Amino acid sequence: MLRKKTNGVARRPQRTSMLSEVANTSVDRRAFLRGSGLAIGGLAAIGATGGTVTQATAQSAEEAVEIRKSVCTHCSVGCTVMAEVRNGVWIGQEPGWDSPFNLGAHCAKGASVREHAHGERRLKYPMKMVGGEWVRISWDEAINEIGDKMLEVRESSGPDSVYWLGSAKHSNEQAYLFRKFAAYWGTNNVDHQARICHSTTVAGVANTWGYGAMTNSYNDIHNSRAIFIIGGNPAEAHPVSLQHVLRAKEQNNAPLIVCDPRFTRTAAHADEYVRFRPGSDVALVWGILWHIFENGWEDREFIRTRVWGMDEIRDEVAKWTPEEVERVTGTPGSQLERVARTLANNRPGTVIWCMGGTQHTNGNNNTRAYCILQLALGNMGVAGGGTNIFRGHDNVQGATDLGVLADTLPGYYGLSDGAWAHWARVWEEDPEWLKGQFSDATFDDTPIMNLNGIPVSRWIDGVLEDPENIDQPDNTKVMVLWGHAPNSQTRMPEMKTAMEKLDMLVVVDPYPTVSAILHDRTDGVYLLPAATQFETYGSVTASNRSLQWRQQVVEPLFESLPDHVIMHKFATKFGFADRIFRNIEVNGEEPLVEDLTREFNRGMWTIGYTGQSPERMKMHMENQHTFDRTTLRANGGPADGDFYGMPWPCWGTAEMNHPGSANLYDVSLPVAEGGMGFRARFGVERDGDNLLADGVAPVGSEIPDGYPEFTMQMLMDLGWDGDLTDEERAVIERVAGYEAPEEADEGQEEVGETSQQGERPSDYAESVGGVNWKTDLSGGIQRVAIAHGCAPYGNAKARAVVWTFPDPVPLHREPLYSNRRDLVADYPTYQDKKFWRVPTMYASIQENDFSEEYPIILTSGRLVEYEGGGDETRSNPWLAELQQDMFIEINPRDANDLGIRDGSQVWVEGPEGGRVRVMAMVTPRVDAGVAFMPFHFGGYYQGEDRRSKYPDGADPYVLGESTNTAQTYGYDSVTQMQETKATLCKIMPA
Repeated sequence: MLRKKTNGVARRPQRTSMLSEVANTSVDRRAFLRGSGLAIGGLAAIGATGGTVTQATAQSAEEAVEIRKSVCTHCSVGCTVMAEVRNGVWIGQEPGWDSPFNLGAHCAKGASVREHAHGERRLKYPMKMVGGEWVRISWDEAINEIGDKMLEVRESSGPDSVYWLGSAKHSNEQAYLFRKFAAYWGTNNVDHQARICHSTTVAGVANTWGYGAMTNSYNDIHNSRAIFIIGGNPAEAHPVSLQHVLRAKEQNNAPLIVCDPRFTRTAAHADEYVRFRPGSDVALVWGILWHIFENGWEDREFIRTRVWGMDEIRDEVAKWTPEEVERVTGTPGSQLERVARTLANNRPGTVIWCMGGTQHTNGNNNTRAYCILQLALGNMGVAGGGTNIFRGHDNVQGATDLGVLADTLPGYYGLSDGAWAHWARVWEEDPEWLKGQFSDATFDDTPIMNLNGIPVSRWIDGVLEDPENIDQPDNTKVMVLWGHAPNSQTRMPEMKTAMEKLDMLVVVDPYPTVSAILHDRTDGVYLLPAATQFETYGSVTASNRSLQWRQQVVEPLFESLPDHVIMHKFATKFGFADRIFRNIEVNGEEPLVEDLTREFNRGMWTIGYTGQSPERMKMHMENQHTFDRTTLRANGGPADGDFYGMPWPCWGTAEMNHPGSANLYDVSLPVAEGGMGFRARFGVERDGDNLLADGVAPVGSEIPDGYPEFTMQMLMDLGWDGDLTDEERAVIERVAGYEAPEEADEGQEEVGETSQQGERPSDYAESVGGVNWKTDLSGGIQRVAIAHGCAPYGNAKARAVVWTFPDPVPLHREPLYSNRRDLVADYPTYQDKKFWRVPTMYASIQENDFSEEYPIILTSGRLVEYEGGGDETRSNPWLAELQQDMFIEINPRDANDLGIRDGSQVWVEGPEGGRVRVMAMVTPRVDAGVAFMPFHFGGYYQGEDRRSKYPDGADPYVLGESTNTAQTYGYDSVTQMQETKATLCKIMPA
């Protein structure tokens, strides 16, 4: 473990301290001032002490420094990194001053990313474990041995017994290829970090108004008149984002309200800090809405025209009187009345959340409650408003969009037959061949090809559960952890057991991660060195939905390979490389990244990943200085009128030149300039009520009211199908499988002509009319709809009640491990059920009272110094020296009662038996009865230092216990998001 604060190693020869030189030289006062640099510049100071300056010499062409522009690989702000490269070596970096996102700023992590690529603790070559020792092998040996074992398991247990866990660190192109690769292997057992950070956001937000993403942008917060942050700590988790928050606070005098069980560094900036009990978010939000409804502060016209189901919300909110809210949350009603008044008096306001709100068994209810608060206030679809959801990894947004998920194909198309047919058309693949790659098993009459896979949060149970209880032919036998740190997941004692039961464990990562050392295996483990994102190139999507293009900074170091090259190696081994890359140029073993971009451009119509061609993205990166720092719109220059990064949806083809959509659901702009209503994805009516917008539409719409999503039939009904080109119509007909008559009847125009030029065969509308804006590979339906001022996805009301969810109206439900037994009786959890292929416990856990032995609520979160599982950042000497100890924050009252002193060692134990030995930080940041631990540590396990188990030279500088060793069972009722923010523990001196 590091102890020194400096290592004494200089990057270049250092001179003796200037003032020490002065001290040994006889100088007068003027000379001393010159020497100390207090009066004049550095050159004179050197001269005063007899020093010398090396003569400047012109650099040769070979020594010229080249600036290459990349994007930070930590959180999702999307900060530009200006890398200085000489002779292929990355020698320095600066933040991107022209970037509208970071505006010349870096946080500690971003400022040290050069070390991520050059880090000496990286995996340097493929390795396997033999007899408990790490042995170096070649790439060919690794791929052949791993591939042979996978094919053996496939033959004996089926393709679903190999789990392909992807990464939020993939570029968009690599994420897309990864999901396509899993499809060609024949499984939906594929997932990534979004499952355990924002899957409840995606589900809750998408089912409220259409898209499951941040609605506005960091920059748009400049326009906010109030800022409401709940379950988020951007000062540490996304530090550069805070400059945008503080700009609104300062220039608009916008009140900053921070709701969090812990007084965070973000809360230190707040005008109003609201402390509440972990796991009571819905009660807190309903407590605020109670005052809004009670005083008539809601936006009634907005609700009437653009929201469905608010009356049912009123009925639920009416139950949450100030007294009941205080009983459940601990927050005084008078404070929430003040918060409600502040939000009502300062509109538009923005709502910001992160994993503090999502990582709960009740997570989908939390995120929908946050959305409903904004709908009630009329803060949606307006600059300065919206729900700004800060994502935690550099491409967790893009990897989610590109479908590295167990329940969908790229673009959130799902897993239905229609979704598979669409992507088969994009891939020009035989649908029957693709179907043949999957097991022919069915569960509840659903073919496994159409069945959600096991989410990463539950992969442990895929290994350990009785095979009769899981919806796949056999247990998980092979686990591939590709760019994923396992210590970021709960139930680590069971994870250790699962790792040891696997037939084979494969880790693909620039660093070994805790996957290398958690288990006690002696064989069957492979470590494959992936290149960092600085050693390859491609696009990445920031939290605000903007796409940015990374340049390659350096060639892959050591024997590391980019992810897409490794995928090509596996595809070749499995015999489908010629099929999966049929439309993608392969140079040697490297698929051309731009071809991968163009392929997903051809298919991702649902969310508008179709207009951001490689050429447009590169042009945006080259001209960052032309974009406004608040609106993100280019003011002149080659990208004139575009929003920076073309935030999706960027409708139609790149040739349409749609600018992207800075603020979702904004009807004050024409659709062609980024405007839109709420998405019509839930039908046109419900129980006789209209689900479409009422008298409201984007500026310039030829349909001035609500309307459903566009189909070919709708174009024909409107008489707009005549605007399609012959080429677009031909593609639509091919998508529909329509075959025109070989000869037209006498007097009838040919099918290729427009509808204005003659009648079509009687079966034409029936055959072609069903093609919609999501499956039209020509983009013609989108183009024509937009030409008439309409959003291709329709114009509907937001849905405050989600009738397809376990709780149509968001309800407060107590965490599984709750120490408030009175509230468990009043607000119980769900009954046990099976979904996502595995049995899931709820009531069978909550019915047990653990609170007497485990009285303290345990929550977790981020630190500014580290990111994710921490293997990369704890291997960075510049960051490692900033935070060298894993710790737990304990309130002084609890510490005094337990006999614990600040800085002492303590044991923290969870009710499932996992325990960790950490340092105590006694602080009032947490309330009495609540404790906090960061989740970035690993390398210790239940008191045991496991440093010796790492490959030589690949152990992180800083090791520590993982909080998730003591964290417990608990999963969201819709997405299987893990519960990490509200469990129980006991703490005792070590």
